[in-house]
Amino acid sequence: MYKVLLVDDEILDLKGMQAFIPWKDLGMQVVHAVTSGFAAAEIIEREPIDILVTDVRMPNMSGLELARKALDKLENIKIIFVSGYQDFNYVKQAMALNACSYVVKPMDDNELIESLQKLSEELGAERQKAETEQFYKGMIPIVRNEHLLQLLEGSLDDGAMQALQREYELDRLNWPVRVVVVERDEWMLKRGSEDAEAESDWSGQFVHAVSQACGRLRIDHVCKLGGNRVGLILGKDKSPEQLRDALTQEQFGSPFTFTIGAGEAVDMPRALKESYRHALLALDYKVFIGKGRIIRHEELQQTQVKDVQNLDIQLDALFEAMTEYNLVQVHDELGLLYGLANNLRSKYTIQNFTVFLIMRLDAHLQKINEDLFQMLNLDLGSLDDLLRYETMDEIHSWLRYRIYELSELLQNKKQKKNWKLAHDIAADVKQRLHENITLKDVAEKYSFSPNYLGHIFKEEMNTNFSDYVATLRMEKAGELLAGTNLKVYEIANLIGYRYLPYFSRQFKDYHGMTPLEYRRKT
Repeated sequence: MYKVLLVDDEILDLKGMQAFIPWKDLGMQVVHAVTSGFAAAEIIEREPIDILVTDVRMPNMSGLELARKALDKLENIKIIFVSGYQDFNYVKQAMALNACSYVVKPMDDNELIESLQKLSEELGAERQKAETEQFYKGMIPIVRNEHLLQLLEGSLDDGAMQALQREYELDRLNWPVRVVVVERDEWMLKRGSEDAEAESDWSGQFVHAVSQACGRLRIDHVCKLGGNRVGLILGKDKSPEQLRDALTQEQFGSPFTFTIGAGEAVDMPRALKESYRHALLALDYKVFIGKGRIIRHEELQQTQVKDVQNLDIQLDALFEAMTEYNLVQVHDELGLLYGLANNLRSKYTIQNFTVFLIMRLDAHLQKINEDLFQMLNLDLGSLDDLLRYETMDEIHSWLRYRIYELSELLQNKKQKKNWKLAHDIAADVKQRLHENITLKDVAEKYSFSPNYLGHIFKEEMNTNFSDYVATLRMEKAGELLAGTNLKVYEIANLIGYRYLPYFSRQFKDYHGMTPLEYRRKT
């Protein structure tokens, strides 16, 4: 509802406007009706008004003076003047004040209503425009973040790259530059023990802290990579150590630490993707050397880099084996992972490595809408079991048993899902025996390929799809022959056969007699 202020020193006119104008139907509400310009000015000072309807000539403060004060306070306020004076000078001054309308007394209610309707439409259009502008302003940080992410990932073509260089003034950076990725530590572990709302709060606090630290250091190119990671571009006049110190001040009192992965310096925008890749690779090495540090890619040994790359490959193989219920391969892949960690020589680091594996495992399960903690009925207290084990073999065995358990749970869910799918298809087929049912049609309905759906159906029902449909039709035909007086050709049509000789031949093959012989016998 638009807020309206009525001002007229003639009480009868004021009450008439209140009573005879259908304010509610116009989407308006008269919030105040006063008899002096001074009273109206006080109201405008303390609360927002959308529409001012005022008499022009009033004692002490005229409507024109009131309008000037109103426009100084509320630049978008709409004004309608009413007056018994037709002096052209008043009209001219009113128009100079961008009056929306000038209504002459004695007023015609319809004339005022028409003016108010026009105002309502204008206000609606302005409000919609303002909302649209606000929406696009809100989109600017999102678009900027997406553009910077595409820049770091190297997914921009040459034209887009040049436009981005101009828009974000990449030339003003102090080249060569490096990409740095800041990660909040223990984010997945904390997520396992708290609700989603708390995790969202922590994520917001972390991203805000990084943004504030970057603002203090005048680092302009900052990109949110996720709730637990922020990427940024550092010129040669800024160091990861300066970023760490600034972020430490912002994070004062926070329960979280953070790790910084720093890519190598590059001298052109197109090479930023390589520096970004290096920063992520350096950050992945946190599992080996610990959290709360600055890890520079150029300081990693080649064998260490290869270890991290192999880690990702072996993790993918482990997850695939677990999903496919291949326990032998689960055993082998997990053995390779712990073989990779065998040279760490630290009980604390091996325990951290195992927690890291659990974090990555849970992240993988989240992608398929599963939750490790729920599936295994675990909480943070369960992970404390790792501290009790004295050897890597014990830790390895603890995790292997739980991955076996996860694999079996996933397999059972998969089997239950396939069983339900097969029986849903069977129920559907029973309702459509009169149609020309094909596996291709059913596969399209359930959004599967015919081959895959046929495999699932045979695995669950112990028969292929076409044989199952034929069996249902023959059993239905037998029921109809025995329990109704329908003619044979009518029964054939009811179960999807349009060619009677073919139906009779199929029926005899299944029941060992013709349809007429079957009816006489039953």
